[in-house]
Amino acid sequence: MPEKVCKFQSQCYHKLKRSCLRRGALFQDPFFPPSAESLFYKRTPPPGLTWKRPRELCKDPRLFVDGISTRDLHQGSLGNCWMVAATSCLAAESSLWKKVIPDHAEQEWHPKHPDRYAGIFHFRFWRLGQWTDVVVDDRLPVSEDGTLFFCRSATPREFWSALLEKAYAKLNGCYEALEGGNTAEALVDFTGGVSEPLSLNQEELIQHTDQRKMLFQTLAHAHSHKALITCSIRPAEGEQVESVLDCGLIKGHAYGVTAVKKLRMSETRLYMVRMRNPWGTADWTGAWSLGSPQWQQLCRREREKMGLIVRDIGEFWMEFEDFCRYFTDMVVCRLAERSLLWPQSHWREVCCQGAWTYASRIPPLPSSSCRLNVKNQRSSSGLQWSKQRPAQRRDKKEQRLSERQKEGQIQGDKQKKKEKEGVKPKQTKGRREQLKKQEGKEMRWERQIDRRSRCGGCINHRDTFLYNPQFLFELVGDGAEVLICLQQEDRRMKRREGSGENLPIGFEVLRVEVNRVCRVQYLCEQAASSVYMDSRSVTLRVTLGPGRYVILPTTFQPGATGRFLLRFFSHSHVRLRELKEELPAPSLWQCCLPQPSAVTTVHLLKASGLSHPKKTAPDVYAVIRCEEDSVRTKIFKKDGSPEFNTKAIFYSRNPKSKISIELWKRGLLLDTFLGGARVQTGGHERCQNRVIDLQGGQSQGCVFIETSSSQCLTDL
Repeated sequence: MPEKVCKFQSQCYHKLKRSCLRRGALFQDPFFPPSAESLFYKRTPPPGLTWKRPRELCKDPRLFVDGISTRDLHQGSLGNCWMVAATSCLAAESSLWKKVIPDHAEQEWHPKHPDRYAGIFHFRFWRLGQWTDVVVDDRLPVSEDGTLFFCRSATPREFWSALLEKAYAKLNGCYEALEGGNTAEALVDFTGGVSEPLSLNQEELIQHTDQRKMLFQTLAHAHSHKALITCSIRPAEGEQVESVLDCGLIKGHAYGVTAVKKLRMSETRLYMVRMRNPWGTADWTGAWSLGSPQWQQLCRREREKMGLIVRDIGEFWMEFEDFCRYFTDMVVCRLAERSLLWPQSHWREVCCQGAWTYASRIPPLPSSSCRLNVKNQRSSSGLQWSKQRPAQRRDKKEQRLSERQKEGQIQGDKQKKKEKEGVKPKQTKGRREQLKKQEGKEMRWERQIDRRSRCGGCINHRDTFLYNPQFLFELVGDGAEVLICLQQEDRRMKRREGSGENLPIGFEVLRVEVNRVCRVQYLCEQAASSVYMDSRSVTLRVTLGPGRYVILPTTFQPGATGRFLLRFFSHSHVRLRELKEELPAPSLWQCCLPQPSAVTTVHLLKASGLSHPKKTAPDVYAVIRCEEDSVRTKIFKKDGSPEFNTKAIFYSRNPKSKISIELWKRGLLLDTFLGGARVQTGGHERCQNRVIDLQGGQSQGCVFIETSSSQCLTDL
């Protein structure tokens, strides 16, 4: 089934091209004209810069010359190596670039039929869950010396890379909007995959061979499944970005991984990776670099047989141990495959669109108050946090945020010292009024937020945290490893207006009752948590046990609004749906009965003493009942002290209804009743722990439970 494609700015490529061919005119894009506004929003264009069509630059222009290759990309006068590196990865896989460059044969120049050319092209990028078709004309910025000012190919008459960059610049507002970015963002835009950032611990990888081999296997497996991989060297605090190391590698620069090989040479094993610099220069000067003595050990035929070949300009080989010694960060963009015949080894994806919205009549907090230095920061909580993967590398923007925060802390310390010495801090009248106005806005917003709002901030804001969108999923069997990715809408286009910064985002995963079907009303067991970053996407890979879970995507501060896409990957079929109702909807036959008047949660922790020490333990399961509703646990085989760890929630019509817990022994034909316990909960109680002896059955054991109850149905 073909995927739905959105037309950017409602421009239809085929209609516009037909119209131009009928009129015999070349296309001129009214939404991205050849003007300074299409180039920059802060800088002024350099002198002598003009816009020209490819036919004005060469006699026989082509979209592709001898196919598409990574050597077709050379970064121009724009700091967008992150985008060029991602494009380089894209060019290495035909199934990927054909999605981004649709109808490539139809878009090509036809020298024998010049009347078929209309000066119009279109490219597709994946944005917030759907492919977006962007139309551009072929007018390109040219410098005073007659060469393309931005991205260009090594072959002067090949223009696919320059036109692709122009379409991406149009999607983002202008060329300058592409200055400084994250390779992970471009990889997602070009593939629709999910980017997983990995921080490399250099000391451990160098010292421990096993960890290095595991990372190499991960890299080789991802590359064999057509994942796109980029890496970089993180500059130290205060160190200049794009400084050159003694080995030739460049700090803060994005490199692409184009091959991963494990080889045997003589009696030694070689673990090799092939890198590519989007600048088109082979920087590496260490072992296996161009002209190094290691290559003299192999003749040309042996190199080709082993696959140790350099295909394109800017490519170079290096041993994986050297790779781990120098590179600090890696991004793996895994592709989501959609097939009816789904291999068990592939990820299955489900996704939901959502939004952080507010329900009060006052405006949301200004974006400046929501952009805090929360990179790689966890929201504080007294609950236990699951072990997370390291976060992404720090970029220029992140360093500036950190520096501003340190400066603020220093100024704050100075101010406190002056106050202690009796010196009042200097503050202008305008500054005092501005601070007072800002504080007033925040207090007004906090007072008026209600349950209808869906922008409650991170878990630090306990009063409003649950006023975020909530998404339910369930894992069966023994649980599973899952990959969760939260992506916010792209804001780069708003840079011209002085904003355009990403919101600091993250998400929490709560383990909830096995029969919950409505929104979570109180903070329960925290199963996992992502980092919080002002990045386009935040990803978490975690292994969860069986049960029901709720994901809460959040911004770091309450009151920030925007759209997002929640993507969930697992190896089994999992349903993901948003919880919108505060209370469960009654069934058809329940409509004739009185409405519920109390809510109770039961956490069946464990049972003990179900079998004699000298006898074989039974296969046990439990049933929790309240009025007509019941929940059954899984079977615990040959376990005299099963750890049930099962939660259930019940809405009862009679507040005095008792909770019944029954334990059963699984039999071949009939199940045997081991014993039961009945619990009378109070009108309002929280986390009441109980140990109750079993009665009425074959066992003399007991059960350990925790209960909470309320006569306000939206308390739990």
